[in-house]
Amino acid sequence: MREQTPAPRMSLDQAILRLIAQHSVPDQATLLRLLDQEGFQLTQGTLSRRLAKLSVQKRDGHYMRVIPRDHPLPPYTLTEAPPNLIVLQTGPGFGMALAVRVDRSQVPGVAGTLAGEDTLFVAIAADSTLAQVRAALEAILGPPQKA
Repeated sequence: MREQTPAPRMSLDQAILRLIAQHSVPDQATLLRLLDQEGFQLTQGTLSRRLAKLSVQKRDGHYMRVIPRDHPLPPYTLTEAPPNLIVLQTGPGFGMALAVRVDRSQVPGVAGTLAGEDTLFVAIAADSTLAQVRAALEAILGPPQKA
């Protein structure tokens, strides 16, 4: 019989971001309960500090990540996936930060974006090229790191 290795445990920050994305969390007590169900026991004070670190705020009655326009962007790598896709990869929890910046900038040639935990897919419009959109993305996000 082969022994299975357990899946790596999600970090507290990753769990918080996932839970507020999946649930409408109206208060910190609810978030503490959800985190406890995930195996994270922490105090309200610790949770409050983590929320501030992650730029999570209460908006319209529930918690969400709020990325300010002038927030420094995390480092990322960029991979072209011809014929019409660019893939940006970044640190855990920052896929949405890149997506927000790209979406707010209304990059010419971008048909749409799809963000995950640490990845952003950028679909290229039919009348644009990968090179054009890559140049526009790099102008907005800064140069990518070497893969």
